Amino acid sequence: MTPRPARPDDAAAIARLHRLSMFTAMPWLADIHTPQEDLAFFRDVVLPAQTVRVVDGEGGLWAYAAWHEGWLNQLYVHPDHLGEGHGSRLLELAKAEAGSLQLWAFQRNARARAFYEAKGFRLVRLTDGSGNEEREPDVLYSWSRPDADLTNR
Repeated sequence: MTPRPARPDDAAAIARLHRLSMFTAMPWLADIHTPQEDLAFFRDVVLPAQTVRVVDGEGGLWAYAAWHEGWLNQLYVHPDHLGEGHGSRLLELAKAEAGSLQLWAFQRNARARAFYEAKGFRLVRLTDGSGNEEREPDVLYSWSRPDADLTNR
């Protein structure tokens, strides 16, 4: 399945996939936004301003990623389709467009952390979570293409 650019009419499906994936992977995470707020965020903030790619599958979206200006802001895969390579394909698209990427992950999200580390991201710093909405300890990761010229960034 080939990722495609997200369309404005994908906002509701992306918001649903985001909630399902996030709370399945991290049931301990505080639920601080309503489904309606999630929809507004993806429709009004993410889709108009970021590069968003989705993977369609039988029954709906199976994965999505959003990135902008050197930041991978979102990468979620439907719980029923983890390990099928969708996240890897989306991450490779983001890497192909960037000389470097940074991202935040929650410290307790061991599966995501292992995924990013296996894909060449390095740990930059750990925080106590005071800088994020959830107040959950997180980790900053960074990746740079070996041949990237970062002097102009």
